[in-house]
Amino acid sequence: MHEAYEVSHLLNATVQIETIAAYESNLLLGTRQGHILVYTLSANNGNQKYEVQLSRFCKNFSKKPVQQIEVIPEDSLLICLTDNILTMHDINGVNFPLIKTFPETKGATLFALDNKSATSMTGESNSVIRLCVAVRRKLQLYYGKNGDFKKHLFDFTVPDIPKVMAWGQQYLCIGFKGEYTLYDLSSGNPEDLFPASSFRSLEPTITKYSEVCFVLGRDSSSVLVEEAKPVKIKTIVKWPEAPLAVVWDEPYILGLLQDQIIVQTVEPNLFIQTLPDLNKARLMYRCKRGLIFIASVGQVWCLSSVDVTKQRQQLLKDKHFQLAIELTSLSDATPEEKQQKINSIQMLHALDLFDHKDYSGSMKEFIKLNTDPAEVIKLFPELEAKPNTEPGKNKLQDKDLENALNALIGYLTEVRLKIFIDDEKPNCSDKSECSSYNQDDMRQKNVMQQVELIDTTLLKCYLQTNDAFVASLLRLNHCKLDEAERTLLHHGKHSELIILYQNKQQHTKALQLLKEQAKQPDSILKGYHLTKNYLQHLGPENINLIFQFSDWLLKEHPEEGLKIFTEDIAEVESLPRPRILDFLLREHESLVIPYLEHVIHSWNDTNPIFHNALIRMYREKLTDNRANITEEEIVHIKAKLIAFLEESSYYTPETVLLHFPNDSLMEERAIILGKLGRHEQALAIYVQILGDVERAIRYCEATTQKPTDKNQDVYVILMRILMNPEQTSALSGPLANVPRHPRASVPDLETALRILEKHSDKISPMKALSVLPDSVPLVRLKHFLQSALDSQLSLKRKTQMLKGLLYAEHMQPDDTRGCRRRVTCPMSDSLRDRLGIGVTGYRHGSGPSYLPGAEAAAWSRGAMV
Repeated sequence: MHEAYEVSHLLNATVQIETIAAYESNLLLGTRQGHILVYTLSANNGNQKYEVQLSRFCKNFSKKPVQQIEVIPEDSLLICLTDNILTMHDINGVNFPLIKTFPETKGATLFALDNKSATSMTGESNSVIRLCVAVRRKLQLYYGKNGDFKKHLFDFTVPDIPKVMAWGQQYLCIGFKGEYTLYDLSSGNPEDLFPASSFRSLEPTITKYSEVCFVLGRDSSSVLVEEAKPVKIKTIVKWPEAPLAVVWDEPYILGLLQDQIIVQTVEPNLFIQTLPDLNKARLMYRCKRGLIFIASVGQVWCLSSVDVTKQRQQLLKDKHFQLAIELTSLSDATPEEKQQKINSIQMLHALDLFDHKDYSGSMKEFIKLNTDPAEVIKLFPELEAKPNTEPGKNKLQDKDLENALNALIGYLTEVRLKIFIDDEKPNCSDKSECSSYNQDDMRQKNVMQQVELIDTTLLKCYLQTNDAFVASLLRLNHCKLDEAERTLLHHGKHSELIILYQNKQQHTKALQLLKEQAKQPDSILKGYHLTKNYLQHLGPENINLIFQFSDWLLKEHPEEGLKIFTEDIAEVESLPRPRILDFLLREHESLVIPYLEHVIHSWNDTNPIFHNALIRMYREKLTDNRANITEEEIVHIKAKLIAFLEESSYYTPETVLLHFPNDSLMEERAIILGKLGRHEQALAIYVQILGDVERAIRYCEATTQKPTDKNQDVYVILMRILMNPEQTSALSGPLANVPRHPRASVPDLETALRILEKHSDKISPMKALSVLPDSVPLVRLKHFLQSALDSQLSLKRKTQMLKGLLYAEHMQPDDTRGCRRRVTCPMSDSLRDRLGIGVTGYRHGSGPSYLPGAEAAAWSRGAMV
């Protein structure tokens, strides 16, 4: 696909190479003759990228072949397996002097080294070594630090001789001749994986992919196995044939096949490059990222990675964006340069995904990049399309458009949420304490512009995909009013347009639309209910608007329209009631009475204005508008007026009385006069004009239940009117010409005497006798006089008793007026010992104490004073 590595032939050896190792710029060869050769690698400006120079040669390192070598550069140590025993040497010394021999490893065939750098609590960096040595069918574990190795107390027994080993984080991966096994280092329990080959005998291969992942060879493939419980097989990499060795050089995996190397990627699995002409190569060793050594028995090659910039260009051309990003992150550029380049690649990747109709993946990339939403929205010219226009060449259609819009909705929703989370500005009570105050203010404006664009675009998307979400978006929205209005009208979404107007405080537009649609038979907004509900929630600050748009509703549906001002809703109850009353009086007088009745009886409003107004409206109904109502309505209104005049105590009687007619509504006038305390006039109306003596008596009974100076003689007044109808002057003035009841001119002594007998306890004897004629027989007054005398005698007795009590209290000495107090009397010790108690007595003031025996014995020693 592209050139990821370059091959350089380094040398032709005169000895037989058995094993290789490398560190930094040094290459070590272990030979079959027991030699150790060290070559130094250096850059070359010629055709070959590298050249090597022999820096050290130890001919007599061992008499046996050098089977395996590893270097610990931090501690300058060389670990070597030769003659089936493990030794440790100084890599900087002449001829690699021996430091230590591991005698227990005699018979070893293989070892695995794990070198990690650890920082101590003092900040010192040290290398921590884990070493596993395979001695026949046993595994010996060593722990090394600063060149000092300690052996584990126990060895692990395995079922076969290991062929290859590698360290993980918690596990040791071992390849036997037939299969692979993971050993849990904490418990020693093995977990068998799978055979190394299913149909022929192949040598197992193990490559460390990460701290918790291995690449295991199986036939002509490599299997990625991850440490876990249970073990996870992540992916499989295929090869043309079974590789002799495998190396992981991020982001590539290299397989050494017959005379060639194949370069691939793991995720995604891509073929990258073939490196041919590696004659009889059998060993492969990774020194560091981008530098790998290949060896046959007599030759050594070097694989070096091609410059990242050159690789990236080809990868972008082939649209392998993820691989380009991985390579960039591994490059030697500065972090800022890396991030800038990665962002550029991710943008290309996102656009490519969009072009290939992977809209969801594209939006995810845009979110990662924190791309400006305006740039993403530009990819959807359909959202800007004018009505009745043909789709352009590059515009999406049908199912593609639906999928793209759904992906855009997810993107915009997530970006919107992120904006509101990130937009929590620090509180600055003083501008001088917040140096970036102006910048924050500007940023806030930019944020609101972004949110406006996002919400408006979401609205357009929902209208084309799922309009059920439109209403919920508009209730908490920042849409651009004109654009959202135009879009909703185009789609005929009048109900949603009302929500938009309401949230944007465009109440006039909303109410006008509701009025227009109310009479459309096929409109979702038909009828008056929506207008009524809208007006009910506008609140007192929009009272003029409420008056303007309630007018048509009050005319066409007066009963329902009145609920705009009477519904039990907080906003309705807070409306200015005097202004509503004025509006109804001017425009809808027929609704004034039901409105006032609701205000007074349901809301218990005590404002005299409303009480006076209701009485006025009742009065006008019974006088001025009497011809327009039925007799049944007259009776009903009259009954309500009388009941209201009697029950209400918040109207102004003086004001109300001025407007009452002099030739009608006499019973109502009598009630008002009674409220003013003008009892004689009220009773005269009941008796002389209405001829209703029983009603006059009930009036007296109700009046005496409220005892005041004016109310004491009400029965006497009634008796005088009954017995001397011609002598009363209460009906003078405007009422002088009112026709009298036929029975009013005849004195009614019997009724007066009956009142006197029945209510004797509420009538003053002296005043009653003063109004009675001399001709009344004394026997008729017997009950009244006897009752009066009994009442007076009872009052006298109570008065005398009270006088005596007050006199007794007055004559009592000052020091004896207190309560009886409990005291403790002193006594001798001998008396107290004999009695075993304290002696308690009572004292009246400063007088002598006395000792009631039972009470004294009941008090314990040291009784309370």
